[in-house]
Amino acid sequence: FFFDPMKHIAAYLLVALAGGEVTKDAIQKVLKAGDCEADSERLDSLMSALEGKDINEVIAEGLTKIGSVSLGGGGGGGGGGGGAAAEAAPAAEAAPAKKVEEEEEEDDDMGFGLFD
Repeated sequence: FFFDPMKHIAAYLLVALAGGEVTKDAIQKVLKAGDCEADSERLDSLMSALEGKDINEVIAEGLTKIGSVSLGGGGGGGGGGGGAAAEAAPAAEAAPAKKVEEEEEEDDDMGFGLFD
């Protein structure tokens, strides 16, 4: 399963963000709470890769590397600009539509409101 290796990293981050000491036992406890099993080989690999490193610095370094990666095309250009009159018309129509929407929401509970 694709996300299986990520569970160890996520558990590591949860322990680190909680302010606790990041140990194998702490990570295994988080995984167990999430009904996941720890893979001791992957956990050992993660612990040795991050040993002596500040997780915030590791994340910051990773973000700088991601920033240099091209993730595809830039997409199409924006549509042509409209005139001021065209912008004012939708705004005038939006106010009555909102009022109708609010009236419909009041009828949605059919008299059985959760907090009435």
